[in-house]
Amino acid sequence: MTANSPERPADYHLAPPPGCPAHVPAPEGLYRLHDPAVQADLVGVYEKLRAEYGPVAPVLVQGDLPAWLVLGHRENLEILRTPSVFSRDSRHWRDMTQGNVPADHPLAPITTWQPLCVFVDGEEHQRLRGAVTDSLDRFASRGIRRHVTRFTHQLVDEFAGSGQADLVGQFADRLPLRVMTQLFGMPEENGPSLTTAVEDVLNGTQTAVASNQYITRTLQQLVDRKRAHPGHDFPSKLIEHPAGLSDDEIREHLRLILTAANETTVNLIANTLRTVLTDPRFRAHLAGGHMTLPDALEQVMWDEPPMMTLLGRWATSDTQLGEQAITKGDMLLLGLRAANVDPAIRPDLTAPVHGNRSHLAFSSGPHECPGRHIGRAIADTAVDTLLARLPDLRLAVPETELQWSSSLMYRHLVALPVQFTPTR
Repeated sequence: MTANSPERPADYHLAPPPGCPAHVPAPEGLYRLHDPAVQADLVGVYEKLRAEYGPVAPVLVQGDLPAWLVLGHRENLEILRTPSVFSRDSRHWRDMTQGNVPADHPLAPITTWQPLCVFVDGEEHQRLRGAVTDSLDRFASRGIRRHVTRFTHQLVDEFAGSGQADLVGQFADRLPLRVMTQLFGMPEENGPSLTTAVEDVLNGTQTAVASNQYITRTLQQLVDRKRAHPGHDFPSKLIEHPAGLSDDEIREHLRLILTAANETTVNLIANTLRTVLTDPRFRAHLAGGHMTLPDALEQVMWDEPPMMTLLGRWATSDTQLGEQAITKGDMLLLGLRAANVDPAIRPDLTAPVHGNRSHLAFSSGPHECPGRHIGRAIADTAVDTLLARLPDLRLAVPETELQWSSSLMYRHLVALPVQFTPTR
């Protein structure tokens, strides 16, 4: 334990397991990021780790597997921009090659290598990512906004007459996947079951593998239908792309976009609404016309990005990062939210960051989120349309009573209860 070691409950401690990098100083214990007690306060835990270890900290993930949590903004950028050293190819992961990540491991669905642009680098990455970005770019923001506006009105119609609502459960949770089903050319009724399965996979629960299998079956059926009956939708554009993607590659990229788009956009909508309702600077500025909604979105992506931790990168050789010696085969977790509040780049967290897009809300480098423009369009249009429908929207409980749920990758607002003047 160092002099800066945080106070920890007994259930935070454990001896470093076999396989934990030998070069890690032997502290009394490492944080289990999958421990419910840790996940209940991940924001606080990350800051304790920063205070004790600096920008790179040793931690444990599901199965007590060792990993490095990267907390510094500069260190995250170094990883994101040097894939030759910090690869997205999980076949470099030492624990994977040693058989420590079996098929039923909670992290297997999101770490097992697949024919995806997020698991490859170099020329193969350019081929697959090019097909994804080209296909997504076929859908202009204007068309996406029309879908968002229509579904926003539908959802608001369901509670507008009551004068009260939960803007997480009744709005933010339900909107993004409705829009994505339109981009995918899917029936709207697929939305609820897919949402549940996607959340299960991302949370790394004991049923994550079964949920992943359900998503795979549903998307394979979609690919089969689109090959037989193509249309103006994302799967059809992937199928006809000159890169010549196989059915497996198409299906897995559909899963990637679906998974990434839903939870991140839900969080972006919910966090923006919370900020508009609780931060007097935003509320006053929005009402007075001095701050646009895109400005508010940008501030939210600094302070409460839609993805908290990005898993993962794997070292292709021995190297140095921050003050830690990284060994070939180590796994690294990118602490995107922690990097956004790194004191090295934001010594004053109360200062506005208008016009500054150097946050890591959408990652960075060659693997930066290819659908970021879609997420922005959905969140911006949804919040704007909602505020236009319910201009006197106000929080129904004290801000201190708002609760969060956390997993390794996401921090999710549990509910956002509001009141307003009932409307027809």
